[in-house]
Amino acid sequence: MKKIIILAMALSLTTVSVSCKKAVNKLGNKVLNLGGTEEANAIIEFNNNLIDSYKNTSKHIERVLKYTEAAAAKSKGENVMIMPIVLSAMDHSFSRIKGVPSGFGKDKAAIEADFTTYKTKKENIEKKFEELKSYMNSEDYKDDRGAKAEMIRKEIETEANAFYISGENLMAKIKPATDAAEEVILKDHPMKEYIISSKKVMNSLDSVIEVLGKQYTGKFNEAEAQKKYDEFAKVAEANSKMEFNVKDQQYAYKKSQFENFNKYASNFLDTYRKLIRDSKEAGKIPDSNIEQIDSSYESVLSAYNSFVN
Repeated sequence: MKKIIILAMALSLTTVSVSCKKAVNKLGNKVLNLGGTEEANAIIEFNNNLIDSYKNTSKHIERVLKYTEAAAAKSKGENVMIMPIVLSAMDHSFSRIKGVPSGFGKDKAAIEADFTTYKTKKENIEKKFEELKSYMNSEDYKDDRGAKAEMIRKEIETEANAFYISGENLMAKIKPATDAAEEVILKDHPMKEYIISSKKVMNSLDSVIEVLGKQYTGKFNEAEAQKKYDEFAKVAEANSKMEFNVKDQQYAYKKSQFENFNKYASNFLDTYRKLIRDSKEAGKIPDSNIEQIDSSYESVLSAYNSFVN
């Protein structure tokens, strides 16, 4: 089975600050097709909820895929000591999405089409998974020697691939409007320069994750990995050298959060160096290293979101 790696896309997604909401100016109206502040905020909230949903659902699907592999093997008589545990998917962010905001203008219909596919595939995977669990729990595989388990495994893999494609299409289509909305909303914000600089760090980090995700499924390329390391180190260092000097006292507490973000970015570099060294020796990226990168990335992302929110 072709292994689907969620790291490259699902984890390399950064939410936009929704607390920095201000009136949308004429530039925003022109760029975003907006009629007012509510539509600008609706785009950002749609972006944030979709990203959270995509990340959480992708992780859940990865666990489901591991279960299907084990189920197919066990049903054929292979030795499977312990079946993977898959907890119920709790996707509160998805439930907050009531529709595609009108502010996306001419792109709204295309976004709606991808969102419909996203929702359908998400639901189909869950239904197929429940069907497979019932089949395994009742040990019906003893009647057909695992034929149904293999069939469902292939169906879930197909649905999962379609889910990831629709998710990636959505991310690409909503990004331009979301970026424009964010810049407009941040126009007069006291922390604008620090938020924009920190987002550059996250964008570079996302690029690192995308490259490592691809190399994890293929061959490790030390030169490419090192290049991304150098790029990220450069922007991370520049951000850490910024002196947090915001005159508005209501943002004074943000200084420690800004410093915390930079600390976790530095920690990521430590983890990244270890990955390059270990991968060079192994000729591929080891599972343990990709898990460490995953955990470190989540720490940086959490610190970033705490700072900008």
